[in-house]
Amino acid sequence: MYLIVGLGNPGSEYESTRHNLGFRVIDEIARRLEIKKFKSKCSSQIAETKISDHKTIVAKPQTFMNNSGPAVRGLLDWFKIKVGDLILIYDDVDLEVGQLRLREKGNAGGHHGVESVINSVGTTLFPRIRIGIGRENLTADVTDYVLQKIPSDQQEVLEEAIIKAADAVESILTIGLPEAMNKFNS
Repeated sequence: MYLIVGLGNPGSEYESTRHNLGFRVIDEIARRLEIKKFKSKCSSQIAETKISDHKTIVAKPQTFMNNSGPAVRGLLDWFKIKVGDLILIYDDVDLEVGQLRLREKGNAGGHHGVESVINSVGTTLFPRIRIGIGRENLTADVTDYVLQKIPSDQQEVLEEAIIKAADAVESILTIGLPEAMNKFNS
């Protein structure tokens, strides 16, 4: 069984911000799989589904980004999923806008949501999909930048990145992480 977690912030005021790309990938996966309803479990909105014959939980923690870890830990424990079968999806200011980067492990890179997950699960050894939001026009605090609405000139490229990230999840579960990394890390 796999746990696919997209990081974001709950609430309509955050829906179209850079920091909610993880949630939007989960929404894209749900759209593809015709998941109509999420339920509450372990401070998250979840749905149980199958991707490539693998029982899968897709989740959007509702604890706000910087406190995502306890929700992820709770889901891993509740469903008895190994940490290595977690796939975490989130935005990254250190990648160009729209660029994807799949990794099998790594540190938080200054991302407080990822830091919370690492602290709660006790390891950095889990796959992740990072979606670049760049640093263009980053004149203010990084927090202000990631919580800004996605500018119109970046919407199309980020929509494509969301679709590619959902494709990457399917590839990880179908052909494995190393092959998916070769395919998507261009």
